Amino acid sequence: MKTSYPIDEKIIRSMWSSNHPLPKTCKDFSAIGKPAAIRQALVRLTKSGKLKRIRRGFYERPRFHPIIGQSTSSSMDVARAILESRHAPWQVSGATAANLLGLSEQVPGQLVIKTTASIPPVTLGNSQIKFQRVAPSSLIGAGTEAGTVIQAVRHLGPGGLEPIQRDRLRRSLKARTKRELKKLAPELPQWMQPIVNQISVESEMP
Repeated sequence: MKTSYPIDEKIIRSMWSSNHPLPKTCKDFSAIGKPAAIRQALVRLTKSGKLKRIRRGFYERPRFHPIIGQSTSSSMDVARAILESRHAPWQVSGATAANLLGLSEQVPGQLVIKTTASIPPVTLGNSQIKFQRVAPSSLIGAGTEAGTVIQAVRHLGPGGLEPIQRDRLRRSLKARTKRELKKLAPELPQWMQPIVNQISVESEMP
């Protein structure tokens, strides 16, 4: 995969250095060259098909799926790349969190991300990523599995988590996540605290 520009080759090697890369921005290649040169290289690589532009300022390496042909990054990958470029705390919405944890079979129609940053919606093909701006108090445990659990419990409401679901979730969580939930519980609304404390109880030895 040779190119006529050394900087292009460096960008390509950087993009292929990970088995599961997130989309990249110009800033991700700051160690390779000056911003203007990097931008020009990204344009060349996109025109030649060696990179794919998924939205303004974000690029990925083309990936081929044996059934559907060329594929693109998932909505979550794109959202994570955008948020990391903003250095903003974030957490998936309660509906997505409940689905990810197996507490709900309902798959949200769009990916909603809660964050303190102000980010416009992003359209990827037929799907959309919505960034919901919230106060830091709504992102307790942001970026962690414990935070995902908190969002799911908040979404399901006081009576939305059945005892069997609570016990299954308690057994599936890592001990580290349970410890973090127990630590974060006092910061939560009163109705959530007993639910989270029950989930964070360590599993009994057989």
